[in-house]
Amino acid sequence: MNTMPDDMNQRISARIRVERESRGWSLSELAERAGVSRAMIHKIERSESSPTATLLARLSGAFGISMSTLIARAEMQEGKLLRFANQPVWRDPQTHYLRRHVSPRTDLPIDLVQIELPGGSDVPMPASSYALARQLIWLQSGELVFQEGDTRHEMQAGDCLELGPPNDCRFINETPQPCVYLVVRLNQSGS
Repeated sequence: MNTMPDDMNQRISARIRVERESRGWSLSELAERAGVSRAMIHKIERSESSPTATLLARLSGAFGISMSTLIARAEMQEGKLLRFANQPVWRDPQTHYLRRHVSPRTDLPIDLVQIELPGGSDVPMPASSYALARQLIWLQSGELVFQEGDTRHEMQAGDCLELGPPNDCRFINETPQPCVYLVVRLNQSGS
């Protein structure tokens, strides 16, 4: 069941609508909470437009869940083993970064996500996408600049960084080669 990016976009679109409707929110209310236009959310929910990573981060932040959780809810089934061929894959239509959800959907409060960030990419993420979680970034290959608020972290393959409190962030690949990193996210309850 290798998930193709187009199929994944449709599943994500449907999940965004389910998340919004389960909260009893109108399109306008979600737009206001996420800082995204109502028209854009409408297009995404109808699969007329593919959401970018930044947009998904804003929407998931408005829902009070991580982007990983949103994508996992769109695709994954419960189980202890998630085979490589069944790991949900999503490609950002704007930066073309490839996101692979590695960890199975279990009751463990951890998500493992592998990102392949093309050379020359700059992906901003709002602070809201880091709410209720602690995260590590472990660079597997290439070079990554992680901008956390006013702090610039220049990372080399093998480096691992613990993120601080939620802050507006940017994942930047200043080289022409792709870099690959793993995001390890410890989800915390809202209590």
